Amino acid sequence: MSNESLANLLKEERRFAPPAALAAQANVTAEAYERARADRLGFWAAQARRLTWHTEPTETLDWSNPPFAKWFADGKLNVAYNCVDRHVENGLGDRVALHFEGEPGDTRSITYAELQREVSKAANALTELGVQAGDRVAIYLPMIPEAVVSMLACARIGAPHSLVFGGFSADALATRIQDADARVVITADGGYRRGKPSALKPAVDEALTRPGTENVRSVLVVRRTGQEDVAWTEGRDVWWHDLVERQSDRHTPEAFDAEHPLFILYTSGTTGKPKGILHTTGGYLTQVSYTHHAVFDLKPESDVFWCTADVGWVTGHSYIVYGPLSNGATEVLYEGTPDTPHRGRWWEIVQKYGVTILYTAPTAIRAAMKWGDDIPAKFDLSSLRVLGSVGEPINPEAWVWYREHIGAGTTPVVDTWWQTETGGIMISPLPGVTETKPGSAQVPLPGIAATVVDDDANEVPDGAGGYLVLTEPWPSMLRTIWNDDQRFLDTYWSRFEGRYFAGDGAKKDEDGDIWLLGRVDDVMLVSGHNISTTEVESALVSHPKVAEAAVVGATDPQTTQAICAFVILRGEAELGEEESAALVEELRAHVGKQLGPIAKPKRVLPVAELPKTRSGKIMRRLLRDVAENRTLGDVTTLTDSSVMELIQAKLPAAPGED
Repeated sequence: MSNESLANLLKEERRFAPPAALAAQANVTAEAYERARADRLGFWAAQARRLTWHTEPTETLDWSNPPFAKWFADGKLNVAYNCVDRHVENGLGDRVALHFEGEPGDTRSITYAELQREVSKAANALTELGVQAGDRVAIYLPMIPEAVVSMLACARIGAPHSLVFGGFSADALATRIQDADARVVITADGGYRRGKPSALKPAVDEALTRPGTENVRSVLVVRRTGQEDVAWTEGRDVWWHDLVERQSDRHTPEAFDAEHPLFILYTSGTTGKPKGILHTTGGYLTQVSYTHHAVFDLKPESDVFWCTADVGWVTGHSYIVYGPLSNGATEVLYEGTPDTPHRGRWWEIVQKYGVTILYTAPTAIRAAMKWGDDIPAKFDLSSLRVLGSVGEPINPEAWVWYREHIGAGTTPVVDTWWQTETGGIMISPLPGVTETKPGSAQVPLPGIAATVVDDDANEVPDGAGGYLVLTEPWPSMLRTIWNDDQRFLDTYWSRFEGRYFAGDGAKKDEDGDIWLLGRVDDVMLVSGHNISTTEVESALVSHPKVAEAAVVGATDPQTTQAICAFVILRGEAELGEEESAALVEELRAHVGKQLGPIAKPKRVLPVAELPKTRSGKIMRRLLRDVAENRTLGDVTTLTDSSVMELIQAKLPAAPGED
């Protein structure tokens, strides 16, 4: 990225101090940074003591064979015991663990004592199906309590789980079952999505016809929607209510080594098959438990926490299941979409349950911006005291809107950076400590070592950009790629010797705070200048008429790449042809003024929606296909594949350059 572009991007001057009352009662203070700097391993050893160990570890980190780490390797514990049983034993059995809100409006509130019984029954059921410690279990469920119960039941018996997001196709599911060599699949007849049942079992049936899935001996099916036409394979398929409900609600958890595999979670590779990210037990639970406590300032006796992610993504693993429950939190689990049956559904849920901590994605925030300020204003959001952002860099305007319209202009926003591979949050403000900057994740958490380097692995000075790297091992780090140590080395450790390269571009401002710029493959080369898609998107969304933007670089014979922008406008008004053309020029000029003429988009296309996966990720790859008039790639993970047809139909000819 050019120095001029960086300077323009770094001109955000708004600052927000922590609320005095929150700072005075904060779980974590500035002293934690000093303590971690003085003795990083001692700091993490202290955080491990927040858990209950069957055998206390005496060794913190074994880094004798880098980058293959072992944390707390001589310790033994059970993750499910730490997330459920110990709270019941400590007299908290009547505390609500999960407030479940189904999309149709059905609800269940499950206490820790009830959760203990449900997890015990599920663990006994898996044992009856022949699942032993070390066997892999694939889970393909909607956002229902049985998903959480299944994960904890697997952890309880030492069977690594592989959750597959319920929006994935049969082919994607089959690939993950094959690679993990799963022996049991847990699924449902379906779930509710946008007001109607959406079947899941047919995808499992189709996936299990693929070569390499023959070792699946049982499919455990939750009845969620009550669909009558559920295909059934006798001897393989079994209803949850027939098997699980008849089990004993008593089960003694077994202690496992800290490095025992906890789960495999597949993330897309740039080429070839998805990567099975392996996380183990003790280090992972230590970091997700601590970061949930620290970053969200959790007060389990009074807070109601809501992470809006799906359990099929790492955010759901770490900050719906393992982090919150290990801390004895009360949380919300919501099945559906934010606009079903109306666009105020999320805010209605916040009001209903008195949610105090909300953790969501920038794409959801920008959608709420587009729908209008008046919608959240109809609901009582005064219970909220901490807001979080996750999943991609958040542009400053969305950050400020979130604080102003959801947080009443006073609630701190913690913008978090981490990955499937890191397991837990790595870079984030602390709500009781940090003077926050809209759009910046700011500084590594205590005990985390991260910086920005140039092409030669030299740390860049303040005010410069480059590549985000992690320079020291951390407890929740991935241990390898399942069955592929060489790919682990090549993917994460080959670019910069001895450093984990996250694949993200970043910059440091004049204070040394970190700003994420997105994936390095989302950097465009325009007339010899490297320009981040994130900075152009941020400039577009700073215009008062734009709610959301996605930017891609399209091959251009003159400039190497041309900047193509797809924008969603605020409000619902349809623009005429002349108005649209005028607005396009206005937006191009606005970006030129914000970032310099080199960053002015060649094309700007107002659209009604952007292509997104059900996790909320914008699929820029498909927009690049459109911009370059190519045949569309795989659209099976999109929420609505018809979005791409609408975008293609509206694509205009490119205007002349100026």
